[in-house]
Amino acid sequence: MIILSILFFVTAILYASVGFGGGSTYLALLLIWDVPYYIFPVIALICNIFVVSGNSFNYIRAGNLNLKLLIPYLIGSIPLAYIGGSLQIDKSLFEIFLFLILTFAGTILLIKFKSYDNEDKEYKDIPIIISVLIGGILGFVSGVVGIGGGIFLSPILFLIKAGKPKHIVTTASLFILINSIAGVIGQLTKNIVLIEVSNYWYLFLVVMIGGHIGNFLNLKIFPTRILALVTAILVLFVAIRMGIKLWLASDILFAKIPPDLSVLKVLVSVTVKSAIFTFIKIKLTNKNCNTKSFLWI
Repeated sequence: MIILSILFFVTAILYASVGFGGGSTYLALLLIWDVPYYIFPVIALICNIFVVSGNSFNYIRAGNLNLKLLIPYLIGSIPLAYIGGSLQIDKSLFEIFLFLILTFAGTILLIKFKSYDNEDKEYKDIPIIISVLIGGILGFVSGVVGIGGGIFLSPILFLIKAGKPKHIVTTASLFILINSIAGVIGQLTKNIVLIEVSNYWYLFLVVMIGGHIGNFLNLKIFPTRILALVTAILVLFVAIRMGIKLWLASDILFAKIPPDLSVLKVLVSVTVKSAIFTFIKIKLTNKNCNTKSFLWI
């Protein structure tokens, strides 16, 4: 478990440096290490709470809290995060959802990483009903899978120009914190043995330390956009590794999925190929290599 602790520590540093908790990557690591499936979400959500608590406090103390921006998203997310957390889903479906979440989150973070240091003065007033709807969707997904949802909310807010970068980062951090608390409460309505969760106390300790280090890196050393880029690469790397694993095990995995959900097989296959294609293209571009074509298998 030493290696797992180190990976959680590094994940916490990178995610905390851009105001996130790291729940999606914690889940992928727990899956790889064969931790009992039914306690995945609780461990990831508690880790989120430890990581973003310090960030949230520092952001609020710095005067970056914008309640007008935050509250509509929380109104939609809190009840649905609780409901999502109380639901039980099959492990096979969980793995597929987690892969799709990692791929989507890493991609949009990679696309919008420059926005973290961009002080664009043109902002839009988003209708409250739209904000509540976005919060509700993200809250439900977060509760079901065991993430905070901020890694989705932050790029979305940048995309729609909902506020200043410092307000968006603070909103995402508090969104993760409060959603994670609601998600944990929902998860605890299921038959989860708290003693088993407590056996992983060392993970909570290392992410708490890593979270403080990540926040320090953000405030004192590296530009946020650089940290966001590194985090995006980490998320996509984990997504690709997980996607390849799912692809290779597809015959076993999809045999467990009901026929009416077989479309997920096609979706995962296409997404895996797209993720690998994008990753290769980025790597070649960075090396100033020219390619005439890519072969799709």
